[in-house]
Amino acid sequence: MIGGITIRRATTADAGSLARLRIEAWRQSYKGFVPQASLDAMSVEASLPLWQRALAAPGERASVFVAEGDAGVLGFAAGNVLVEPRHGCDAELTAIYLAREVQRRGLGRRLVGTVASERAAHGAAGMIAWTLAGIAPARRFLEALGADLVIEQPFEWDGAPLVEAGYRWLDLPSLVERAGIRSLH
Repeated sequence: MIGGITIRRATTADAGSLARLRIEAWRQSYKGFVPQASLDAMSVEASLPLWQRALAAPGERASVFVAEGDAGVLGFAAGNVLVEPRHGCDAELTAIYLAREVQRRGLGRRLVGTVASERAAHGAAGMIAWTLAGIAPARRFLEALGADLVIEQPFEWDGAPLVEAGYRWLDLPSLVERAGIRSLH
């Protein structure tokens, strides 16, 4: 627990909260990068099936953890197995989002460490994470957790040319330790 906020495994009942947090984070962080029409078109209703499927996935395939306080779910992180390893990684950190009011309090670090711990417990050796190359706070966050930049590559989002940056951790126990959590297993 951090300041009255508990980290716990997400359940299918959290799908709406996760969808809302992701949309809010995208609209704040990706404004000016992703076409505004794409951000405006995002909806909780359209995102619910994706989150319900992700939250119903077996633990050996996917991990989703939430940070929850008195006001409800304030953040979450998700990771999964990569069927085909990429850049020496067999797992991927697929999401890390926090409500603005709880950022920079150590929750993101703890959430990522919790996902890394569970991925390692299920046999993962390395984990990759992606961010838009122009999002400096996200890059600093990953670097502060010891991730190494392995690639920057162009891609397109709704017709907008973007660049994504891939960061990886090849030693998940070190990431878990750096995140300041005890192993889940």
